[in-house]
Amino acid sequence: MFKLQSKFRPTGDQPAAIDKLVTNLQAGVKHQTLLGVTGSGKTFTVANVIEKVQKPTLVIAHNKTLAAQLADEFREFFPNNAVHYFISYYDYYQPEAYIPTTDTYIEKDSSINDEIDRLRHAATQALLTRSDVIIVASVSCIYGIGSPEMYKSENFIFRLGDSVPREAFLQRLINQRYERNDYELKRGTFRLKGETLEIFPAYSTNTVKIVFFGNEIETIVETDWLSGDKIKEYQQYELYPATHFVLPQDKQKEAIHNIRKDLSQRVAYFKSQKKFIESQRIEERTNLDIEMIESTGYCSGIENYSRYFDGRKKGQPPHVLLDYFPEDFLMVIDESHMTVPQISGMYAGDRSRKEKLIEYGFRLPSTLDNRPLNFEEFYNKINKVIFVSATPAEYEIKKSSQENIVKDQPRSYGAVVEQLIRPTGLLDPTVEIRPTRGQIDDLMNEINTRINKGQRVLVTTLTKRLAEELTDYLIDRGIKVAYIHSDVETLERSKIIHSLRLGEYDVLVGINLLREGIDLPEVSLIIILDADKEGFLRSRSALIQTMGRAARHVEGHTILYADNITKSMQAAIEETGRRREKQIKHNLENNIIPKSITKDIKPKEAETEKKLEKIEEAFALMNSGQKKKTIKNLRSEMYKAAKEMHFERAAEIRDEIILLENGLKSR
Repeated sequence: MFKLQSKFRPTGDQPAAIDKLVTNLQAGVKHQTLLGVTGSGKTFTVANVIEKVQKPTLVIAHNKTLAAQLADEFREFFPNNAVHYFISYYDYYQPEAYIPTTDTYIEKDSSINDEIDRLRHAATQALLTRSDVIIVASVSCIYGIGSPEMYKSENFIFRLGDSVPREAFLQRLINQRYERNDYELKRGTFRLKGETLEIFPAYSTNTVKIVFFGNEIETIVETDWLSGDKIKEYQQYELYPATHFVLPQDKQKEAIHNIRKDLSQRVAYFKSQKKFIESQRIEERTNLDIEMIESTGYCSGIENYSRYFDGRKKGQPPHVLLDYFPEDFLMVIDESHMTVPQISGMYAGDRSRKEKLIEYGFRLPSTLDNRPLNFEEFYNKINKVIFVSATPAEYEIKKSSQENIVKDQPRSYGAVVEQLIRPTGLLDPTVEIRPTRGQIDDLMNEINTRINKGQRVLVTTLTKRLAEELTDYLIDRGIKVAYIHSDVETLERSKIIHSLRLGEYDVLVGINLLREGIDLPEVSLIIILDADKEGFLRSRSALIQTMGRAARHVEGHTILYADNITKSMQAAIEETGRRREKQIKHNLENNIIPKSITKDIKPKEAETEKKLEKIEEAFALMNSGQKKKTIKNLRSEMYKAAKEMHFERAAEIRDEIILLENGLKSR
């Protein structure tokens, strides 16, 4: 059972929103939209809904950072349930491609993050073994990962007292794509020493130790892979494969037969078109892959043959994470105005790239079926969905508005559910329009007023050049200012935003990078230049999101510099005013005085460096045994932090370990 744990209780309009969402779900409503302002506790509302409906839930976010943040929050709300994180496991990914104009073949190049790969396996394993599961995923959940039926069928259950020839046991592990490594035990490997077999499951942070007496399994124990300490004893253990693309031995011959058949047809096609280079290329490349599959059960790019392994027909969609969920599951699409378009755009880009590879003989046509879902296929897999956004797009509103009103309820009780009240009583910012003439001098006055109050300012422009030139202008006039846009490295952006919070900058100038996901409680003023230049960056949704950056401060205010009032401006101002009116009414009725949000600011790198220096000094006073024990304990702490999704803390500990290990080697 899902059991929500929190020191908070639903407040403001959260109870009404929770009640409406749950009632609609129980009545069979398929589409709902939770229209919640920034800072209104939308995630807490969704957590309450999950507890009440008791359904396995998939939460989809539009980027990895937001997904990690949501997973962390849901873990805190449901500490005794299975909350998992499912994103692309590539730290770096260069897809296979061919550019005909320059005759350039780009080979697939990637770097897989081992910990994220483990988390993906942990997610699918949880879905197949329990019902209290929340998976927080990026849009990578619409990419093929192999058949859940085949993944499940290849699981290996062994029990105490089973009599299994050692060779047969090891062969079963190899069939599951586990590799033998008697020197370094790592995830996806096993080692055999005498009567003891140790396996490191692909989805676990601990190992499984099996002790044989002859061919009989005498003990099954889960152990800490680093210390070797016993964690738990088992009467039986269920081991899942080390890869999602697993091919049972009995189906391998049939799959290879079908690959050869399609290869023969493709070679004949190229020859009939007198494309002899392409004919030779596809024949050599595919035959090499077949040899690797026959020898090892695997080849580089094996996912391109997934259609043959799954037994799918041409054009049939691949198996994705959604197929691992039971039929009656709940989907939550966070920041839906961003996530839905992203999901709908994946298919076309993937197909365009692969068509070139097929046309020039680098891949068989079947590679087209190793792909993300198109939007229709994705939609067909939805059971019940809640779109969550402060600015839901027309698609979400239209889908939700089509729903039937719940019986015996007022007509306002529809599938678009509003949550406009913040627990802090904070209001949406006030908004005003000012003419562009003399805007820079006016902007300077407003910035100085806020600086004198110890507050921060965000300025949004439409172009990189204007952002840079405005920054230079403000610097010349003694303003502590920086700019961020797409040319600024991601890590550098984080440092700049951190410096803004610390007060090292008073003003930040940017383009569209200041809308979703930036939490800056110190910002009280948003300035939008060229507000009347209708387009993506000045659409209704973009304007509301940008204005919302000032909604965490009690003096939140937005100035739009424009000579005309566009439809988007009018709609954004009216919507912000409507929300503000409801918020003021609620505060008056409940005697609530708005308070600015306060949020701790993490120490800068200089302070982290000092901390590392102190650790190094203490380490220097230890003997060799103490040093090794310290590093061992730190490594355990690092893996624990990573397991609990505290990646920043894990990275800090990693830096400490590297520092100490270098010191140990030098001595």
